[in-house]
Amino acid sequence: MLARLFAAAVVVASLSVSAQESLADGRHYYSSWTYYPQRTYYYVYYYYKPYETATEYNYHYCIYYPATPRYVYYYNPYSKYYWGRYDTKEKGYSLLEEKDRKTNLKDIPESAFPKPTNMPAIPESKDGEKMLPPPKTPTDEPKDLP
Repeated sequence: MLARLFAAAVVVASLSVSAQESLADGRHYYSSWTYYPQRTYYYVYYYYKPYETATEYNYHYCIYYPATPRYVYYYNPYSKYYWGRYDTKEKGYSLLEEKDRKTNLKDIPESAFPKPTNMPAIPESKDGEKMLPPPKTPTDEPKDLP
């Protein structure tokens, strides 16, 4: 009886592994959305290997502000700037020019974002492998928002 319970627990535990975690052996993947109530935004980690044989992942943040639901902004925590955004309506990416990349989103004028196009290459990569688009944005408002 105890062996059956243990076997059932192992099966349930293996089913709880998220799709993102199962992709962790790949070149790049996203975590699940997390809400940050102090800043009233959601974020995911975009994990990537700059080249196929890399043994560790680097990461950037993707930030979704419910106040601007059309966009998912990409933030480089190493360089400490926003470097582009994904347009959920147009299904394309706007890569900012180097001169327009800023630490604070409010310092980037709307006119700095080019028309959305294809996803850019994986950061720091040399082989041209394109990034995956971000996961579907959260649709439920958090309970603690006014």
